[in-house]
Amino acid sequence: MDSPLVQRMQGFGSTIFAEMTALANEHGALNLGQGFPDTDGPQEILDAAKAAIDGGRNQYPPGAGVPELLDAIAAHQKRFYGIGLDPRSEVLVTVGATEAIAATILALCETGDEVVTFEPYYDSYAASIALAGAVRRTSVLRFPDFAVDEESLRAAFSPRTRLVLLNTPHNPTGKVFTRAELELICALAREHDAWVVTDEVYEHLVFDGLSHLPVASLPGMRERTLTISSAGKTFSTTGWKVGWVSGPAQAVAAVRTVKQFLTYVASGPFQPAVALGLGLGDEVYAGLSRSLQGKRDVLVEALQGIGLDVSVPSGTYFVVADVAPLGATDALAFCRELPARVGVAGVPVSVFHDDVDAARTLVRFAFCKQDAVLREAAARLSTLRA
Repeated sequence: MDSPLVQRMQGFGSTIFAEMTALANEHGALNLGQGFPDTDGPQEILDAAKAAIDGGRNQYPPGAGVPELLDAIAAHQKRFYGIGLDPRSEVLVTVGATEAIAATILALCETGDEVVTFEPYYDSYAASIALAGAVRRTSVLRFPDFAVDEESLRAAFSPRTRLVLLNTPHNPTGKVFTRAELELICALAREHDAWVVTDEVYEHLVFDGLSHLPVASLPGMRERTLTISSAGKTFSTTGWKVGWVSGPAQAVAAVRTVKQFLTYVASGPFQPAVALGLGLGDEVYAGLSRSLQGKRDVLVEALQGIGLDVSVPSGTYFVVADVAPLGATDALAFCRELPARVGVAGVPVSVFHDDVDAARTLVRFAFCKQDAVLREAAARLSTLRA
């Protein structure tokens, strides 16, 4: 029989992450493809989760999230960005940022509405837009600086634009959008009366003295921005799946209406642990960023050492390199061969594009790994020297 999958989801098969992880496992390769740390986060957060389990917090939490986490998210936004939130009406806890993104798009978009986003884009964006029956309109960020192209961005907007989906710091490029770029995006959103939905899961993983600038903190954007983040990347607890969305009460209520019929609730004992984590001192956040910056430098130096052009990331877990100097003409084929060839796995950036030619020979590597793993990966990659 033909596949019963609905037409709008045709083409969304197994993710590239599943494929590359399977190849890494098959060949005993170091997995620099999937963006998960190989060490745990702060011990006090882990201990808080154990205490919550032992304390009996193992049943359904409240639909919007446990009160202490709602309060902690609101306090976090005020502490770091000066954004005031009512924790009871303007914050919603979700099953990771992925659910927050899907629920927000499903809540705000009618069939045929257009969603403006940048490519390369995280793969769930395209799937969530398709699930809503909406239309994806993109503007390409081009290697090596991944700067916003104003002409391209303006062309992506139309009278049908319903929302802008923005990821900063940006996966897979590691780009941190500048204030000027954000102000351009916001001006276009206001001009077209569109919502801005921001995926800020890497907000605390920014390097080289840069700072994350939330769209909701910009003039005139508080009432048309929904901000999404999570604990997974910041605290190296990606398996806990604790995310959140915050913004104007009526918009958060719309997202909650959809979210309750997706997963209802989840992550009960992890929610109070994340609440504790959000209140940790500045030195903890600075240490997480500093550690990752050092890991970035190890991997960047290794990739440059084998003759590759590298875009040095300003944030996230990832670095993008052009493998054309190694004779590669197709990064997808290159990545499929790499685990068996040298025992390292990466991800082709072209799978995050509509315009595949814009990233034909680009590969994303994750550096959120132990230093010893990165050094071994560097040694293995050195055999590919151009």
